[in-house]
Amino acid sequence: MTTPHMPSSSRFSDLTKVPAAPAARVLARGNAVLQTRLDAPASASIAEVLAELEDKGALIDMLQLLAHCLPAREATWWACLSARDTLADGAPVPPALKAAEAWVYQPGVKTRTGAREALDTATNEDETVLCAMAASFADGTLGPGELEDYDAPQGAVGAAAFGMALTALFHDEDKVEEEGKLLLARALDIARGGSGTLPSGSAASQKEQTP
Repeated sequence: MTTPHMPSSSRFSDLTKVPAAPAARVLARGNAVLQTRLDAPASASIAEVLAELEDKGALIDMLQLLAHCLPAREATWWACLSARDTLADGAPVPPALKAAEAWVYQPGVKTRTGAREALDTATNEDETVLCAMAASFADGTLGPGELEDYDAPQGAVGAAAFGMALTALFHDEDKVEEEGKLLLARALDIARGGSGTLPSGSAASQKEQTP
């Protein structure tokens, strides 16, 4: 019997911000399901699953896994960077994005309250509302104050971050491949403890700020 080829996970071995738990457990906690059939066992680490997904060209599943692996603050920041990719040059920063960034820079009741207010008052046109959602649910509840008594949906932060990444990915149909590479590189940099600000000359990278 031959052993199936398993891609090397060494490229993803330094992701210090992600949990040591098996990827399958992290995804289950977030109610997330990958679209790619894995050869890796259920006990496979996040690094091993990322490596297999990369080997299979499953970018979207890689983004989903990373969204659910990152801690809440880091996932929210990644969502904010993704959101900025959708803004036209010179466009004002939407309230939802501004509030989420404020929480990332200074987590606390005041900024989380601002994020929840921005979430509740966002217009249908504001695609960055997912950033405010991630910040609002970051502590595992629906928000501060009276909302603290109610649990946020399981995996809500990861789902919001992933949703924002998908919005950025397909925002410009002519730049899907370029944007996909940028989204993945940012997420991996953040997972390594970085800020997600990459040394790139792209317009998207030039808009980034460091938390």
